[in-house]
Amino acid sequence: MKKCIIIGGGPAGLTAGYELLKNSDEYEVVILEASDVLGGISRTVKHNGNRMDIGGHRFFSKDKSVTDFWASLMPTQGAPSVDDKILGREKPLAKGGPDPETEDRVMLIRRRVSRIFYLNKFFDYPISMKPQTFINMGLPRTVKAGFSYLKSTVSKKEETSLENFYINRFGKVLYSMFFEGYTEKLWGRHPGEISADWGAQRVKGLSILAVIKDMLSKLVPNKNRKVETSLIEEFVYPKFGPGQLWEAVGDEFTGMGGKILYGHKVKDVEIAEGKVISVTCENGEKLSGDIFISSMPVKDLVAGMGSDVPEAPAQIAKGLPYRDFVTVGLLLNKLNLKNETDIKTLGNIVPDCWIYVQDTGVKLGRIQIFNNWSPYLVSDPLNTVWVGLEYFCAEGDAFWNMSEQECVDFAVKELKSMGVIDADARVLDSHREKVQKAYPAYFDTYDRMGELVEYLDTFENLYCVGRNGQHRYNNMDHSMVTSFETVSNILSGKKTKENIWSVNTEAEYHEENSDENKN
Repeated sequence: MKKCIIIGGGPAGLTAGYELLKNSDEYEVVILEASDVLGGISRTVKHNGNRMDIGGHRFFSKDKSVTDFWASLMPTQGAPSVDDKILGREKPLAKGGPDPETEDRVMLIRRRVSRIFYLNKFFDYPISMKPQTFINMGLPRTVKAGFSYLKSTVSKKEETSLENFYINRFGKVLYSMFFEGYTEKLWGRHPGEISADWGAQRVKGLSILAVIKDMLSKLVPNKNRKVETSLIEEFVYPKFGPGQLWEAVGDEFTGMGGKILYGHKVKDVEIAEGKVISVTCENGEKLSGDIFISSMPVKDLVAGMGSDVPEAPAQIAKGLPYRDFVTVGLLLNKLNLKNETDIKTLGNIVPDCWIYVQDTGVKLGRIQIFNNWSPYLVSDPLNTVWVGLEYFCAEGDAFWNMSEQECVDFAVKELKSMGVIDADARVLDSHREKVQKAYPAYFDTYDRMGELVEYLDTFENLYCVGRNGQHRYNNMDHSMVTSFETVSNILSGKKTKENIWSVNTEAEYHEENSDENKN
């Protein structure tokens, strides 16, 4: 029996292990997880009866193999959830599906609502042509943006940076209003320093901007305009957050004979004669294998190979940048934001899953409202609001190094300055969660990533999967597909790994308006 070592118990690693055991009885499979929980960046953090989704994960995919995988483990609800019952909301329930009030392994059907908070106002998502849009933007700003967009349709910049990529699509004014400052928050770099590949590979910023472009394109018709987005109105979501699904995958994996070793962070990678021979963990344990599937940061993978790595790939890997992430969970008695929509919610809170914060006067990037993801994430969804404040930073910087109380105080102060909560709002509980290497970034040595891929592919028994394993800003479903492709190659004997590296580079993998895992 061959032995397969999988590094990382996130979506990519768990999917690979599950699929390999499900489709073959010829492998002993061991997953090495650095932490004490499964799910990676898709985990769910439990705190005093409340649950935090790290980064937010809408379960939506164009890939049927992914949706079938989810459905096989957690079927869609067949009866109303608690909030739908109370509010009388109707959903397209699955015939014979589980009742979320009595069963836990269930996917809820949730409404997709995200809005932009800009100029101390909410902008619809998608933005409509109704008068409130013009009131929010102001007529002079709207007219100016319209002419700027028109100019962008006839005068194109060379796409040498992410900045030029978006100016070409939206015009300078919209880019400056809705993208430039937010990007600097997210990446800590000006868009002029970031590769245009980021925009082309994952048109993330369009979730904020395309709806405005659509409005302006109606004012400034262009017969040659190509639609680049596809909005979804609903998505499915595990009752207790994304980590629940990955814990279920872990249970199924171990039930088939797989092993998960927690607290096993890989430090050293032994290579010889074009193969990976073994890995050694920080706890000193050494594991040998026939096949190695890595979802650990490729930067750390190559560093672990030591002095045997040639200078060029070693330097490329060493220079790959990442952005780190902090979520501050606050349990509040109320928000100071009025629900002026026609969407009914418990406590009449605003209906958003995410609120994008464009204001460059605060460090805060996004606000999650966990009540709206799932009422079961909140111990008392009728009387409290459980929010996640998302901050982008660098490990070791001043924000990262704050004490938990300092960080919480900072977050509360920003919410008050924005008017999201008022002076008499009560913080009933709080929790901070740090995430290292949350976002692989597209600058510095990234432009030489192709050379590094060529080197890694010389190891015939090594497969790199997932967001950090490929240094690609993947959605959760993209990470899963890299593992589907990997297992297919292993079982079929296919030698080339081009199909694995090409996931989320071709049009069929894109869900342009997907803003899940902005982390």
